[in-house]
Amino acid sequence: MRSFRRLRSLSFLLLAIPVTACFAQGPWKNVDTAFGPLPSSMHVFRSADSLDGHPFAAYYVSALLKDKKLIFTDQVGQTKRFTPSQYYQLEQFPLLVVNCTFFSFQTNQNLNMVMKDGKLVAYNIVSLRGRGPDSLLYYYPTRAAIGIDRKRKADVAWIYTDSSHRKPYAFEGGPVVAKGEEKAPSIYDLKDIEWKWWKERTAVGGGPVLIHDGKIRITNREEQLFPREEHDKHPRTAMGYTRDGRLLILAIQGRFPGIAEGATLEQEAKILLELGCYEALNLDGGGSSCLLINGKQTIQPSDKEGERPVPAVFLIKQTSQ
Repeated sequence: MRSFRRLRSLSFLLLAIPVTACFAQGPWKNVDTAFGPLPSSMHVFRSADSLDGHPFAAYYVSALLKDKKLIFTDQVGQTKRFTPSQYYQLEQFPLLVVNCTFFSFQTNQNLNMVMKDGKLVAYNIVSLRGRGPDSLLYYYPTRAAIGIDRKRKADVAWIYTDSSHRKPYAFEGGPVVAKGEEKAPSIYDLKDIEWKWWKERTAVGGGPVLIHDGKIRITNREEQLFPREEHDKHPRTAMGYTRDGRLLILAIQGRFPGIAEGATLEQEAKILLELGCYEALNLDGGGSSCLLINGKQTIQPSDKEGERPVPAVFLIKQTSQ
């Protein structure tokens, strides 16, 4: 197995050859025929080689953002949770269904933003109670999200939402690290004026950011997501985009000793970078990780019960024309 370090030195070559040729933990095999029929602008790849010497299994989908026959959208459960297969039925058989946001098991509430048709339909958690010497204060996290605008251009940014506004605030340069006494802060409590209205058509949140401006930049500590779990391996779901306008969706199987152990955040980031992502983020993983293509399962979910019900999914549909 070739190391990530060696392949990184060859990364410029990967931009000039198909991504199916070679990869950090072995070849990615095109498996379109196992999930067809698919439009010519959308492809599915599988890898079952080792990752840093450990068992590995993963799939990724590549979809051309400019193909107007593809519809990039999402759906929320409206206070309920459904399995990806149930969303597949409810949404009239889309090409792709994948889990996205983190959520509360107790309330089914999305803990990350979701935008549908240009409007917020779910919001980020706005504050987290501090610990230790900061136990009387609140942290105000800006969490990662990926969006697609009307011109079909993708973007990854750190997001803050306010339920009184239809659009989220976006920080493009980096996450904001702020804290204060207000449990429900305003944008001014973040004490950072370098924001913009994020006018995406479709967007889903998660975190942390893994790749920013073509370089690995894992902001789990700043986003208050897994701040001490850098070396933990789990099933993973991630999304990113390339400079040439392709959306990449990655699902890594895990928690199957001897078969598929999952990946760390750093391993996940390196995989996405080698696939050509210019920007990318981690989404909810663990037992939530599930990717369906034409209703068919790719990775095997890690929960014993199978697919976990989730309150939101990202979808790719095909126009009827």
